[in-house]
Amino acid sequence: MDIQKIYQYKSAFDLIAKSIKDDEGNNIEVWYARELQQVLGYARWENFVVAIGRAMESCKTLGVNVDDHFREVTKMVQLGSGSQREVQDFMLTRYAWYRQRWEE
Repeated sequence: MDIQKIYQYKSAFDLIAKSIKDDEGNNIEVWYARELQQVLGYARWENFVVAIGRAMESCKTLGVNVDDHFREVTKMVQLGSGSQREVQDFMLTRYAWYRQRWEE
């Protein structure tokens, strides 16, 4: 992979990163899986959820607390008709999406 491609990926990841506070008030960097899915090249959510599941299982096998890195959330999305509906999403830490990449 050339250096230009690496910079493009880093820029794309940085653009979608979010900062949230944990229970102790510390800032944690997270990514929403539905946004990360596009950057990583997954065309279908269903396929990305499978990869997330494998990453979660890998964490369990390694003794890593899954709840520290994968948080399932729902969010509202706008439909073409103007109405809204809830969809599944995940907040992933950097460790979570690294695990997801290794489990592909």
